[in-house]
This record gives sequence, C-alpha cells and structure tokens, in this order.
Amino acid sequence: MGTRATAGTRVLCCGTFDHLHPGHESFLQQAAELGDELVVIVARDENVTRLKGRPPSQNEDLRRSAVAGVDCVAQARLGHRGANLLRVVGEVAPDVIALGYDQRPPAGLAEAFPRCRIAVLEPFCPDRYKSSLMREARDR
Repeated sequence: MGTRATAGTRVLCCGTFDHLHPGHESFLQQAAELGDELVVIVARDENVTRLKGRPPSQNEDLRRSAVAGVDCVAQARLGHRGANLLRVVGEVAPDVIALGYDQRPPAGLAEAFPRCRIAVLEPFCPDRYKSSLMREARDR
C-alpha cells in the first residue's frame, strides 16, 4: 500500500483523456470536489490499444500534460504498463476512487481496498462530449 503525504482526502481517477474536452474537464472537476487532492492516472498508449483495440490519437505524454494543466488536478501521472490495474491504487492510496459514468471498476477493487469509497460521476452532455463521438467527427 502507498503512504500518505497529506492528511486530506485523496481522490483518484483514471482515464485515457484523448483530446481533453469539456466532458473530461467536468469529470475532473466532479472528482476534485470529492476530496482535497485529486490524483489522475493517464492510461499508457499500449494499455489503451489493448483495452480499446486502437491506439489513442494523442501520445501518452501529451495527454498527461493536458490533464496536468487542469487547475483542480494536484498530480497527473502515467499508469503502469500491463494489466494490473490495482497496483496503482495501492501506490496512490486514495480515500475515494472516482469513476466516469461509462467506466467499470476493475475486478477485485472493492475486495482489495474495502475502505476506499467508489463514486460514479455524472455525465456532462454525453451526446456531445464523449470521446468516441468526437473522434468520429474528427475522422470525417
């Protein structure tokens, strides 16, 4: 398990954040409101390709940099390579994990971290600001 640097409520969220848009910004703001410190894990390019069947449009460093530039984000870092999604949770040691309306918790999360609250956040105009829809519009 990770160690605490601060005494406040630490919130963790994860995502691809390809072409950061208002839906992502709403997600990050909602997550930040759940605590005192927001740590964001940006998915590695190879993990996005494995999970979604296609690479992200922007590389991982560009996506991490964009997330780091959002005011409510205390820390933005790249995830680990590979399929062990719970490893980073142990390192960050969050009090709350914020999931997007379209995200599912990794298998074993609640059992491995029973004291960590899982919050599912509200969508922000999902018919307009969903990455897959925006990608389709860019590709036209």
